[in-house]
Amino acid sequence: MSIRILKLAGASALALALLAACGGETPVPEIPEPEVVAKPAPPIAPDYASFVATPGRIDGDAAKDGSRKPAEVLAFSKVMTGATVLELEAGAGYYTELLSRVVGPTGKVIMQAPKQFESYYKDALAARTKDARLANVTVSWSPFDKLEAADASVDVVTWFQGPHEMWCKAACGNATMGAPAAAFAEIARVLKPGGYLVVMDHAAVAGSPETSGNDLHRIDAAIVKPMIEAAGFTQDEESQLLANAADDHTKGVFDPSIQGRTDQWLIRYKKN
Repeated sequence: MSIRILKLAGASALALALLAACGGETPVPEIPEPEVVAKPAPPIAPDYASFVATPGRIDGDAAKDGSRKPAEVLAFSKVMTGATVLELEAGAGYYTELLSRVVGPTGKVIMQAPKQFESYYKDALAARTKDARLANVTVSWSPFDKLEAADASVDVVTWFQGPHEMWCKAACGNATMGAPAAAFAEIARVLKPGGYLVVMDHAAVAGSPETSGNDLHRIDAAIVKPMIEAAGFTQDEESQLLANAADDHTKGVFDPSIQGRTDQWLIRYKKN
């Protein structure tokens, strides 16, 4: 018998002896159970309707709620408590006040508009911000393509009834509001990854040129959508919340027959 065979036989005998010593059962090492890491619970959406209904709003705001549907628009916009919101073309602050309430003391609202619009809203803003009523709101007079916010610092950007202004020339005093493509790139810069851009505007006749933004203060969504997507956004949802089939899109938004009741498109985008 070769030495190799003797060695194998000896090893087998040793294994059998160890098995016998263990009562004939081969010990099986314990394998620890994999650690289960619980996923964080999704944030709970605020009760938007309660912020709309709470007393203390500026006189005249509540009268606009019926047509503007603010609770539903805010829910669509996914604005959460503690968020930082950049509100483009905030106007007299109808939505600013509600956004301020929703984000709360741990949140922040940047109320933006081009400097050329300051004279239109000066008195209304003074009344709305008097005695630090909106302590978490900062006013920013800036072009749409040069926003006053740090890179990736904003959770939600809203642009309500506003993108058409980039094409408003003669009707807006030939002011330069900012280059359209650059404006959407700037929005992408300030938004956090996964942040939302919510755009709303008065609908124009399909196929209308950009000049409708000046002539009627309306814009065809088909003009705006490719620019937003080119800036690095993906459409998340489009809503018919503010649609109005009775609006034929041919009248200016300040025409008494349609003012306050225009057909409006509302789209939420997510930053890639």
